[in-house]
Amino acid sequence: MQGLLKAHIALFIVQLMYGANYVVAKGLMPNIIGPNGFILVRVLGAVTLFWAILLFRHEKVALKDFGRLALAAVFGVALNQLMFFNGLMRTSPLNASVIMTTTPIIVLIFSIIILKERIKPIQLVGVLIGAVASVFFILLNASGGYASDTGDIFILINATSYSIYLVIVKPLMLKYQPLTVISWVFTFGLMYLLIWIPTTTEVAQVNWSSLDPYVIGKIIFVVVGVTFVTYLLNVYALKRVSPAVTAVYIYLQPVLATTFVLVFSFLGLEDYSKDMSIGKFFCALFIFLGVYLVIKPGLDKKKAETK
Repeated sequence: MQGLLKAHIALFIVQLMYGANYVVAKGLMPNIIGPNGFILVRVLGAVTLFWAILLFRHEKVALKDFGRLALAAVFGVALNQLMFFNGLMRTSPLNASVIMTTTPIIVLIFSIIILKERIKPIQLVGVLIGAVASVFFILLNASGGYASDTGDIFILINATSYSIYLVIVKPLMLKYQPLTVISWVFTFGLMYLLIWIPTTTEVAQVNWSSLDPYVIGKIIFVVVGVTFVTYLLNVYALKRVSPAVTAVYIYLQPVLATTFVLVFSFLGLEDYSKDMSIGKFFCALFIFLGVYLVIKPGLDKKKAETK
């Protein structure tokens, strides 16, 4: 029971960091660093930290699996990170956090297409509800706010890309330790980002010596906390609870992102509260309903196993 409680605490901390990341990362772009350069800094830091641990837990990878690892890096690091940071810069933290909750729905769709998994009627209803609600949510941007339909579309592409990654990487996660897989995926991802010229250009444009401790702390939080620490906590939790239970915690992201938006606004730091609206609230509720119907079979299975 104590181990189970620790797993749930770990999952909550993960979502807490993700919720804060929407506000913290947006506050750094583009005045401090451009979104492409920020991605390079984040991935470079993550690769360094992952390999620092992997050196003591080395696991040999079959040559035939490097192709899948390289492909997973396209969708799991390069494309999804580029879309997320460029999208977050153009939209509000609230919009980004809500749109990201569609990930389980998109994962199910690609699992059906790629892995030929069967879909239950209740999941199909969930997919339809979530998809329609997401479209209306993107169309309901308040004029004059921080949100834009372009930024929202980038975030949706990011969620789609990450969903494809989860499907592609699934066979590798069953074959190797998660740390081995994620280290190689981030390594290949770093190679792709170095080829993308805007990443190195935007890093070179930053006057690093002039950054104050507050800004440096925010960058460290995104690089170490949101990327490295959350990964370790997720792996710890997944050893003790099912993926279906883990998926439920994605509901916390919009709630926590909203909390951080209000806190930062109250403290006079960054204010993105103007993008709240009743219409978006109801669209978000329907998105949550769709996600719940998609993951419900997994939750029911978990309950049956514990009886």
